[in-house]
Amino acid sequence: LDIKKMDEVWAKEDYVTCIHPGWNLRSGWPAVRDSWVMIFNNTFTMQFRLTDVMIQVAGDVAWVLCMENITSTSSTEGEEQESRVLATNLYERQQGRWLMIHHHGSPVM
Repeated sequence: LDIKKMDEVWAKEDYVTCIHPGWNLRSGWPAVRDSWVMIFNNTFTMQFRLTDVMIQVAGDVAWVLCMENITSTSSTEGEEQESRVLATNLYERQQGRWLMIHHHGSPVM
């Protein structure tokens, strides 16, 4: 878990947004980044296996829908957890690079 990796893949814009499962909307890069810092500070390990991936590109905007099959270990309990999240990610092409501008994760029950 490395916040510097998130710094590389997200656009640093006021209009970026993020909705983690069970969280309120985070808007603007500082708020979005802080949400990832909180998750990383409370998680020891996190592995993703993506399934049902659908990708669409329209000009300088792209979106990806997928199932995130997540195995994680919290830093407090140390117990391994399995979860599934249906995710929508939006990207914007900026200076030839695809950068994330929105993430919405909904838990699958």
